[in-house]
Amino acid sequence: MGSISATPAYDAIIVGGGFGGCYTLHKLREAGFKCLVIDDAGDLGGVWYWNCYPGARVDTKVPLYEFSDENIWKDWFWSEKYPGVSEIREYFAHVESKLHLKKDILFNTRVVAAEFDESSIQWKVKTDDSTERSTRYLILCTGFAAKPYIPKFRGLDTFAGISCHTSKWPQGGIDFKGKRAGIIGNGSSGLQVIQEVGPEVAHLAVFQRSPTYALPMRQGPLTKKEQDKSTYSDLYELRRQTFAGIDTEFRPKNAIEEPDEERNRFFQEIWEEGGLSFWLGTYQDVIRNKESNRHAYHFWRSKVLPRIKDPKKAELLAPADPPYYFGTRRATLEQRYYEVYNQGNVELIDAKANPITEVVPNGVITADGVLRELDILVLATGFDSVTGGILSIDIRGCKGESLQTKWAKGTYTNLGLMTAGFPNMMLLYGPQGPTSFCNGPTCAEVQGDWIVNAMLRVREHGKIRLDAKREAEEEWRVLVNQIGDATLLPFTNSEYMGTNIPGKPKEMLNYLGGLVDYTRRITSTIAMGFPGFTVH
Repeated sequence: MGSISATPAYDAIIVGGGFGGCYTLHKLREAGFKCLVIDDAGDLGGVWYWNCYPGARVDTKVPLYEFSDENIWKDWFWSEKYPGVSEIREYFAHVESKLHLKKDILFNTRVVAAEFDESSIQWKVKTDDSTERSTRYLILCTGFAAKPYIPKFRGLDTFAGISCHTSKWPQGGIDFKGKRAGIIGNGSSGLQVIQEVGPEVAHLAVFQRSPTYALPMRQGPLTKKEQDKSTYSDLYELRRQTFAGIDTEFRPKNAIEEPDEERNRFFQEIWEEGGLSFWLGTYQDVIRNKESNRHAYHFWRSKVLPRIKDPKKAELLAPADPPYYFGTRRATLEQRYYEVYNQGNVELIDAKANPITEVVPNGVITADGVLRELDILVLATGFDSVTGGILSIDIRGCKGESLQTKWAKGTYTNLGLMTAGFPNMMLLYGPQGPTSFCNGPTCAEVQGDWIVNAMLRVREHGKIRLDAKREAEEEWRVLVNQIGDATLLPFTNSEYMGTNIPGKPKEMLNYLGGLVDYTRRITSTIAMGFPGFTVH
């Protein structure tokens, strides 16, 4: 057990080597803390190590999707607006060449358990090689997409061909040329695989439960001249001043109050801009008002329908009556997604009306009794988002309390940064933070700065234990859900609400008050001496 005076092996163990883990490691090292990052990936990048499926690329344009450290960006140039996975991996190699992070990172190792030892004020962190390490702080940078969701299809394990979830893609890739492929799901990763492999497969069967409201990416090459470094410092300051940590802000008007002509003119403007603009740069009431939302949906549908030749496919891909509110599921960006369905070798199955009943060695059988023979089966079935990666670790706090048990009926955090009864455990890009509604690198830096500053303040005062108060996290949970309930998100089953996972509590998993408000709240906490927390 040890005593309070016992010195742990590390000041901080960080779980995850993506943007959040890399940033926090770098900043804590600068502040003089001894750290170790542990990641089950084989290299830097977090989700970008695993996301190596065909067509994988970012949905936030660069240079917004990178670190704001001038030492890193001053001599780094991208080749296109929305880089693919290979270029993102090159970027992380560039980051390593500048920051030398790997000397403090343990790869190919999974954290399986962590237990807080109250007598020594330390976390005992266990990995899958049966090693136990001690640390004062445990920082979870597991990301929102660490735990894939795989539906319990009968016979899935009997499939004789190649089968995998998009997030666990073989590093060597999969050869689709001339093969019969099935893709279950059409969210962000499913869409990217579909539009990438559609032209090269012999046959493609897409199993769609509900349509994705895909937006035009407006991809294009980037020259060095177009990457004006003199604007970067201001740009990185700007992205901290917007709702979603990008360079676009909601229009401070209501669509419902605009004349039809003006509303359509504005919709056309942000449509042509492309990227996430039609989602995060639209009228402020689209995500809150049903009528305004319907206007956005019908504009979107008017742009999509002319691209789909088959009326039956068109009704499935862009129904006259929207099956869910626009923007209440993760926005997807496409380049040629709808054109793929005009190919004779691409079949679209309505998996809601005609669900998959069984997977057999040579394919998939649907409720109508039809067997579709397949060589490759891709599961683009989403994630146990935000909390899944954290709860896949057996974490036990004070008096052996299990985090899985604590969060079984709902998530509790203070400010999306800590949870009561689990001292010195901090969350980054996790539940009840801006997470899924914030640009990843921006959120990593905002929350990473809080973690570093909090640890510095505790150390400066000669303290070693920081914990959230139960009443504070109850108030934060109420606020998170109140803000969410004022939107249309609770009407949709989605990763944002946890309702895509059978048995998972329905709740708002992300803070929807915007990054500026969130930043103000968390920075004031340190300035005011940690109200809502206990320090010992």
